[in-house]
Amino acid sequence: MRNIIKMCKGGVIWKMPTDILNIITRIKLWPISLKALIICMLIDYITGIVVAGVFKKSKKSQGGAIESRVGFKGLCRKGTILLVILVGAQLDNLIGSGFIKNVVTVCYLSNEIISISENISLMGLDTVPIIEHVAKILKKNSNQITNEDMKKEEDKNE
Repeated sequence: MRNIIKMCKGGVIWKMPTDILNIITRIKLWPISLKALIICMLIDYITGIVVAGVFKKSKKSQGGAIESRVGFKGLCRKGTILLVILVGAQLDNLIGSGFIKNVVTVCYLSNEIISISENISLMGLDTVPIIEHVAKILKKNSNQITNEDMKKEEDKNE
């Protein structure tokens, strides 16, 4: 706990996210959905650290405390999400669309928003129902779109 307080006082915890946000917002070629996803990933990671480090209520570690292995796994998952989006972008380049990357990005964005809401509730704060509702709608719509497209593709191949 003392280390976390020292890092906050020294600006370590807040300087890095601010620098990352500055980089993300200055890159003009990234779609808004990708910027939103990366920002939500950052918020999710920070709120997860707070839940584990300060409140000791993490569902991902024994005793709810902060563990470096759990944090590393989280970063690996988030990195893999970005790789999956990269695969979607390459498929879009192959077929000449922007659809796949956008659907994948929105799907993962909705998961990040739901995770942020869960972290906020673990901190004892009230969640904002409209944000959770929109995240669930985005997730439902992205899953519905992909399922409908898969059915259409199957019908074409028969």
